[in-house]
Amino acid sequence: MGEALKDEYQTDYVAGQDNVAKFGFDMHNVVFPVTALLIIAFVVGTLMFPSGAKELLDGAKNGAIDHFDWLFLVSANIFVVFCIALIFMPVGKIRIGGMDAKPEFSTMSWFAMLFAAGMGIGLMFWAVAEPVAYYTDWYGTPLNVAANSPEGAKLALGATMYHWGLHPWAIYAVVGLSLSFFAYNKGLPLTVRSAFFPLLGDRIWGWPGHLIDIVAVLATIFGLATSLGFGAQQAGSGLAYLFPVANTIGTQMAIIAGVTFVALMSVLRGLDGGVKVLSNINMGVAGLLLFFVIFAGPTAQILSSMWTTTSSYIGNIGALSNPFGRDDTTWFHGWTVFYWSWWISWSPFVGMFIARVSKGRTVREFVTAVLIIPTVITIVWMSTFGGTALDQIQNNIGELAANNGISEVSLAMFQMLANVPLTQISSFIAIILVLVFFITSSDSGSLVIDSITAGGKTDAPTAQRVFWAVMEGCIAAALIFGGGSDALGALQAGAVSVGLPFTFVLLVMCYSLFKGLNHERALLIQEGKLAPG
Repeated sequence: MGEALKDEYQTDYVAGQDNVAKFGFDMHNVVFPVTALLIIAFVVGTLMFPSGAKELLDGAKNGAIDHFDWLFLVSANIFVVFCIALIFMPVGKIRIGGMDAKPEFSTMSWFAMLFAAGMGIGLMFWAVAEPVAYYTDWYGTPLNVAANSPEGAKLALGATMYHWGLHPWAIYAVVGLSLSFFAYNKGLPLTVRSAFFPLLGDRIWGWPGHLIDIVAVLATIFGLATSLGFGAQQAGSGLAYLFPVANTIGTQMAIIAGVTFVALMSVLRGLDGGVKVLSNINMGVAGLLLFFVIFAGPTAQILSSMWTTTSSYIGNIGALSNPFGRDDTTWFHGWTVFYWSWWISWSPFVGMFIARVSKGRTVREFVTAVLIIPTVITIVWMSTFGGTALDQIQNNIGELAANNGISEVSLAMFQMLANVPLTQISSFIAIILVLVFFITSSDSGSLVIDSITAGGKTDAPTAQRVFWAVMEGCIAAALIFGGGSDALGALQAGAVSVGLPFTFVLLVMCYSLFKGLNHERALLIQEGKLAPG
């Protein structure tokens, strides 16, 4: 008999050990003040010099995209292969929270929450605009396929699906599984630094861990504030398109205030009564809009588009994933590399939220649900809305055809719905869906930031979550009011720039997770809780 294994992941540190209780908050005494000061400095500087800030951060973003395009694509491919391997490896039997752990949420509520937090709002914004942009050569075409051609239409759907399918969800799965495993199986705090314990040991409680968590908070709040700002612009465009309401800064500020207020109410109700309820509403309303368009729109064309999207996605995933020898640089850098850096910068937020609601699931169940199921549903969604839009352009129907594509990205969804029966009703539902998705993102984002800035505690004071929810709305409102599109663009560029250093973080996280899972499996076999093989 070999020597008995020991759990190498035990530590004397407990969540909140370095916290300070002040003003009704429970704050990590390094992460909270440092991130708060950096956020204030960024917002003030951007408001004072919006054009200069955008130029500076656009330079950083473009430098990351132009010089590290290969790194983003190779890394994203590694994440997909790694996640698929976990489904079939013996470690897939390990259960998050221990072999006797039970899920806290029903499968449907769990899936609704992870999907709404992951990319629900993006599907509303880009489901029409993206395939139309590729088909009409709005900013390059994928693989240099001819614009406005039958081949261009097929690849437009496949390339759109490529950006919303396996790769982004693999990024989220790596972070989500790492954080949930080390928090619920190893007893470490629910914060990003915990995923590096196998490599750094107790050093994660010092400045290496502080820096990881600070970058995670900045990426999360900047990403959420950017999305809230751009979402307010889309909702304002929709209201102006349907009703005699001007899409002014005042309208957008009112939308942000309304979204923030409802998010606060959800925060006060807690995870079970807030985010879960809103996520279930999201999925119900999204399903209603989806089936309405399928049956009220060109049904046969939509069903055909589902096959076209799937076959084009599978058939071109290799070429689209290849970072070397590309001659479609404008499209490749402007879309794919930008998306990968954006998804990576969002991964601390989405991954930690998924981790927060996934206790009781096996590794195999977790990865399958996070990777495969959303991809299948997104194929249906993109085929329905994108396929309908392309059909309208090809048959010279409506504003999309009249403009030969996109006149304004935030209007693309509404321009497509204008040629579907019951336009006013379907467009109003779309606006409501945009807003509810944003409320869910704001609420779940507050949970994540609250946990990180509380040193990994999941039961920090409600006032702290309220603070971060208000902060997200205030940042978006201040930037729109003080700097407009330049300020929001600077914020977005800043969030995307974070994607480069976080790519290395995720690669290390894969190794750390693999090492931790194999160690856990060996312990479970030794204890007789898991059968070998």
